[in-house]
Amino acid sequence: MQAATAMQKPKSIGSIQFLPVNLFASVMGISGLSLAWREANKVFGASTVIADVTGMIAIAIFIALSIGYLAKWVNYSQKVKAEFKHPIIGNFFGTITIAILLLSSVIGVYSTRFGQVIWIIGTVSALALCFVFVTRLLNGNHEPVNKVPASLVPVVGTLDISVAGGSMPFPWAHEVNLLSLAIGGVIALVYFTLIFSRLIHHAPMPAGLTPSMIIMIAPFEVGFLGYTNFEQRIDQFASILFYFGLFLFLVLFFKVFKKTIPFGASWWGVSFPMAALSNAALKYALFADSWPLIALSGIILAVFSLVVVVLFVRTLKLLVNGELLRG
Repeated sequence: MQAATAMQKPKSIGSIQFLPVNLFASVMGISGLSLAWREANKVFGASTVIADVTGMIAIAIFIALSIGYLAKWVNYSQKVKAEFKHPIIGNFFGTITIAILLLSSVIGVYSTRFGQVIWIIGTVSALALCFVFVTRLLNGNHEPVNKVPASLVPVVGTLDISVAGGSMPFPWAHEVNLLSLAIGGVIALVYFTLIFSRLIHHAPMPAGLTPSMIIMIAPFEVGFLGYTNFEQRIDQFASILFYFGLFLFLVLFFKVFKKTIPFGASWWGVSFPMAALSNAALKYALFADSWPLIALSGIILAVFSLVVVVLFVRTLKLLVNGELLRG
């Protein structure tokens, strides 16, 4: 009888009220993977099939998450407001704007006009969100321990405007891209200093936030991509951005990728910075035309691809087991 009763009650996957906003980082990572494999076509002559498939997956996940989070907003608006006002969780709302900007590049391959529309939406959203978070920062009375690497996410979103919009044909796009580089570059430097100070002078971050340390490379690698897209060339300043981001990644890699750190949705925080690093490495290798850099870009792409596959599979497992949407 007990077995029959158990069979009549299928296991619940959880409640939409517990849908974490940082899951939008999965769209960022998978979109970045799609763009990286498209860049790999130029460097290695790789097929664009992987780029096409991962791009479609990123679009599908974004649509599903958007529907889910809108449902959460409608039914549990107080939870969404609390998350947005939270000094740490609130930063992950920047993953939505960055996801939109990256998807504009993914979709732009198939429909230039549609990609441009999405870029405009992402640009307005990213600038508005950055304004809110900088205003919030200047209100004062912040706890230093709350300045974690995730604080960079809303700022990096402005840098992504020029990453996705470097080739936009609009007459005003040049100034908007310059504006985004100015805001993102200077504010990222301020936030990076605050975060570095917190990591040095305060207790280590909780295990759940440790994976997000990789986000610290984002201002440099995304900055490299945005700056080179804007300038349409790679100069010594761009090279400095790339190489420092690469060095910082090697330092943080051994601090983050440990078996002792439990898996959760926060692990997707490693995917987007690695996507930026992979795309930057491929672009730099194509520019330098040096076999060590070409080999390095291939290794980074392979590691990044493996990380995304593992994250995807383990996240699906959490969802099916009912652990992902559990309070």
